[in-house]
Amino acid sequence: MAFQPIVDFRDRSVYAYESLIRGIDGSSAASILAQVTDRNRYTFDQACRVTAVEMASKLGMSCFLSINFLPNAVYQASTCIRATLAAAERCHFPTDRLIFEITENERPDQAHLKNIVLEYQRQGFKTAFDDFGAGYAGLNLLSEFQPDIIKLDMALLRNIDKDHVRQTIVRGLLDICRTLGVEVIAEGIEQIGELQVLQSMGIYLFQGFLFAHPGFEELPAVHWPDIG
Repeated sequence: MAFQPIVDFRDRSVYAYESLIRGIDGSSAASILAQVTDRNRYTFDQACRVTAVEMASKLGMSCFLSINFLPNAVYQASTCIRATLAAAERCHFPTDRLIFEITENERPDQAHLKNIVLEYQRQGFKTAFDDFGAGYAGLNLLSEFQPDIIKLDMALLRNIDKDHVRQTIVRGLLDICRTLGVEVIAEGIEQIGELQVLQSMGIYLFQGFLFAHPGFEELPAVHWPDIG
């Protein structure tokens, strides 16, 4: 696992760390996910969850831990969460500090995904739509059920400080999320200009290389840019 911070720019604190899969040699997530099949999807998903919790505890993580999961690996939400809960109990990691991110790698049945999100929320976990604004994770899902968090897709935010159209779209999404009580994370932030424009819109949770690259089996230090 590698970990990348999600920062709260209001008080310059770390809101969460996202756990990101890596090979034991540090190889990329894509190279690992390419090996996931129908036969090993469930075992792989369970191993990723447990490993993330165990390593977060070992590293002394005191904020939220955000875990990506594969919806199609979950056959029943209340049952498939048991190994994660057992790992959290064994490692003394509070379950109310867990966020489950719905990844963009699969296109699950909408009713199935809704059941997962509602069950996780019932058990006190936070849920998030990753890559919102790209692929299936869009307004249609948001109209059916609401996660606690959406993470705006980095492609939508790239060079947003120079793009009036992107600014207009993001303002509209923020209005919707505020009305629905959904928090927003801007991900993939690399430029100070992007940060400044998004902050002026009222976003305060950020993730990206501007703050820190993922740290392999460590919690990387955060760089706080001077925006004047």
